[in-house]
This record gives sequence, structure tokens and C-alpha cells, in this order.
Amino acid sequence: MLTIKSYAIAMVSPFVPPASRLPRWLLASVALVAVGAIPVAALLAQNGPSASFTVAETGRGYGSLQAAVDAIGDREGTVVIAPGNWNECAVQREGVVHFRAAEAGRSLLGGKACEGKAALVLRGRGASVEGLVFADLAVEDGNGAGIRLEEGPLRVSQSWFRDSQQGILTANGVDSELVVDKSTFTRLGTCEYSGGCAHSIYAGDYGSVTVTRTRFEQGTGGHYLKSRAARIVVEDCSFDDANGNGTNYLIDLPNGGNGVIRGNWFVQGRDKENWSTMIAIGAEGARYSSDGLIIAENDARLAPGLTRNPSFVADWTGDALVIENNRLGPNISPFESR
Repeated sequence: MLTIKSYAIAMVSPFVPPASRLPRWLLASVALVAVGAIPVAALLAQNGPSASFTVAETGRGYGSLQAAVDAIGDREGTVVIAPGNWNECAVQREGVVHFRAAEAGRSLLGGKACEGKAALVLRGRGASVEGLVFADLAVEDGNGAGIRLEEGPLRVSQSWFRDSQQGILTANGVDSELVVDKSTFTRLGTCEYSGGCAHSIYAGDYGSVTVTRTRFEQGTGGHYLKSRAARIVVEDCSFDDANGNGTNYLIDLPNGGNGVIRGNWFVQGRDKENWSTMIAIGAEGARYSSDGLIIAENDARLAPGLTRNPSFVADWTGDALVIENNRLGPNISPFESR
């Protein structure tokens, strides 16, 4: 469960920077605020203990997550998920659906993937996810995810993705948008299956990807954040690879792209499949220009005791990156052209 205690434990690992170096948002937001706690609690009470999944706009409860999503249909509606560990999944085929925990961090979707893909498979006109926990998701091709985003914009906040092959995986959608805020990705990623490597977040050519105030930790393979989108924003996040296992880059933009990577905290750990760089730009061919991509005001270091010499940024594009005011620990070179 994503509780105040568990989030605090994650924050006090020996490699977390002192309070003076932490972003103000992190110090202010350790205590997660229950999303809509008073009205949601009243709503669930009206439906009784069987109301595991309630459509907020109608007040009607359903026995399965899929039934609640289907009840919204092509309209816009909110599915409120009661506290509990639910072996449930759902496919959104139309409409705009907001998935919301009745109490942030206390509603878990785990162990069941719809269509052999994810706990939530989203291909409607839009969706949001707030306060949910996704855990223990694995499928045959190695791409089992908390969320598979196939169509429409998605906003995720105050959610925890853990102990699965992948956290969030998107299809291509060049006119769309993925936004992740104030969330945590723990023990995710693998390169051991036929579907290719899985990552904590893997965004296809999805228009734009924005990740803010989010923690990545203890990866189990692949990259922490991989995005093929034309635009990327990564701000005020932490990438703690100190206890990672067989991981690769912390951020990978394999096809280039523009935007900003600013105000983040990076630690490279010991157990790496590839430790040569922390941030990779254009390693698989530059589909999008990276001219003007800003990589600034970040803090990067190696876990204690490491003596290797990675680069902070490695670039395959030759574009005019803006790399400035980054605080790098010993043995980390600022930039390498490849």
C-alpha cells in the first residue's frame, strides 16, 4: 500500500539528498491527501459494503471494475474504487473515464491483466488515474503493465506502480499526451522476454510526455523512463538506482525530441547492464530534432563506493543541446558525443 509510512521509508534511503537539496514540493507532500475523501466515503456508505466500484455521477455500485467502466460507456464519468486489494482489470473502449481511489494509496489493482496487457487498458477519448496502486502484473510477452495506454490523453497522479514487468506502456499517438505527477515506480523493468525490454515508463511516439514530482527506484531491468515522443518534460523527479538490478539508462530518448529535463536527482547504482551514461539522446536514430533540449539544474552522482566513469549525457544526434548548471558527483563527465 502507498501509505505515508511506506513513502517516508522510501525517502530515507541512505542515498536521498539532505533536506536542503530536496525540492520543496517533496518536503511538503509526504503526507498524501485522500482524494475527495468526505464525499466518496459518503457515497460508498450509501451503497453498502458490496459497492467495490461506484460510478460517482450516478451513485450506483458495481461488483466488477469492468462493469463500472461499461456503465459509463461513451459519456464522461468517474469510477471510485473502494479500499482493498482487487484482482480486477478493465478495458476502456470509449468515453472519458476517471479512475479514482476512495482513499489514496489504499485501492490496489494487482495480479490480473486484461487482454494479456495491463490492469487498465485505455483506448477511449481520455482518462485519468488518481490515488491507485498497481502491483504484481506479469504477462507472457514480458510487457505486463499497470496501465496500457493505446489512445487518448492520460493524466496519472498520486499513484504507485510496483513489482511488475512495466509501469506504464503507451502505443503511438502523435497528437496525444501522457502526464504523470507525484507518483512512484518501484521494482519494474525486464529484458528477459520475447516482447523486448520493459521499463518503468515506456512511451511510444505519443506527442508529449510530462513527468513531474515523481520517484523511480529499485529498477529490475530496462530503463527507468524511455520516451519516443516529440516533446519531453521531466522536472523535480528522483531516479534512485542505488538498489537497481540489471538496469540500463535512467532516461532514454532514443529518437531525440525537445523539451526540458530540469531539477531532477539522479543516482547510478552498481548493478548495471549499461552504465556508460545516465541520459541517452538519439541512440536509435533521431526522428525528432533535439535542438534546444534543456538539461539543466540537475543533481547526479554515483552510489557510494563506485569508481566507474559514466557520462551524465550521451548524445547521438549532434543537435544543439542546452546543458548547464548541473551538479555532478566525482567521476561523472558532463557530456559525451557518440
